[in-house]
Amino acid sequence: MPGIDECLLEAMRLPGARGASLVDWTSGLALGSVGESPGGDHEAAAAEAAELARLAAEQHAFAPEGEPGEDPDGAGPPVEDLILSNRDSYHVLRFVRTSFDSSVFLHLWLTRADGNLALARIRLGEMAGRLVLG
Repeated sequence: MPGIDECLLEAMRLPGARGASLVDWTSGLALGSVGESPGGDHEAAAAEAAELARLAAEQHAFAPEGEPGEDPDGAGPPVEDLILSNRDSYHVLRFVRTSFDSSVFLHLWLTRADGNLALARIRLGEMAGRLVLG
């Protein structure tokens, strides 16, 4: 089972990957980062991505049908991932379920020209399931 560094390096092997981070969305701190960072500052990018993640995770409107708020088993936010696109890139935020408070997510920054959004979503989901924290 991969740790943070191995997981982030695996994310960087995806087509079009420019940077990857594991972020705590409650504090906005990057627990690990590799590659480039949007805006050139990993910590600022982590804090800004955490705001977006926190907003989505705490909204009842985004919960699966019949599940207001957090999952009934308490395993984390009801949102699996977020995708933000702009003219030249994609940002994929994949929530990671953990045995504690599930307040972390993987942030992958992809170039739009070379990235494969579908593949990135699938692989981030696999990585999130295998990631070992602690």
